[in-house]
Amino acid sequence: SFFSWLLIVSKLLSTWRAARCQERALHSFWGANSLPEALEALRNEDRSGIFAGLALTGAHAAQAHQQNAARGIGAGVNASEFLTRSLRSHMVIAQSRIERGQTFLASVGSTAPFIGLFGTVWGIYHALVGLSGATQVVLDKVAGPVGEALIMTAAGLFVAIPAVLAYNAFT
Repeated sequence: SFFSWLLIVSKLLSTWRAARCQERALHSFWGANSLPEALEALRNEDRSGIFAGLALTGAHAAQAHQQNAARGIGAGVNASEFLTRSLRSHMVIAQSRIERGQTFLASVGSTAPFIGLFGTVWGIYHALVGLSGATQVVLDKVAGPVGEALIMTAAGLFVAIPAVLAYNAFT
C-alpha cells in the first residue's frame, strides 16, 4: 500500500507538472525567432523534459541527415522518413518513462484482493482449529479470528482499489 500510494502521488505530481508546462513550452517554442533560440526556450520552460527532448531529437536528426545524406548509407534515406523514425523512437522512450510504475499498480490491483482473501481463509482456518478441541461452541472462540480474517479482506481491498483506480486514470 505504501509503495502504491508513493507511486500514485509521484505520478500525479509529474503529470500535473507536465500539463502545466506544456502550454508555456509550446508557446515559447513557436514564439522563438530561430531554432537554437526555440530549443533554448524549451529547455528553460519544459521541466518535464518531454517536449525539449522531442525537439532536440528532431533537430539532431535533421542535422545528422543533412551531414550524412550525400555519402555512405545515408544517401538512400529520405529526410522525412529519417526524422519520423527518430521522433518515433524518442516518443517510445518518453512514453515508457511516463508509464513507468503502471505495471506495478496493475499487479498490486490484481493480486492484493487475493492476498487479503488468503488472510481471510487463514483466519477462518485458525478459528475452526480453535473449535476442534472444544466440547462447546462459544462465540468468543470464533468471533476474534473471523473478525481478524475480515480485516485482512478489507486490507487487501484498501490496497487494491486505489491501485486499480490510479492505473485506470494514468492509462
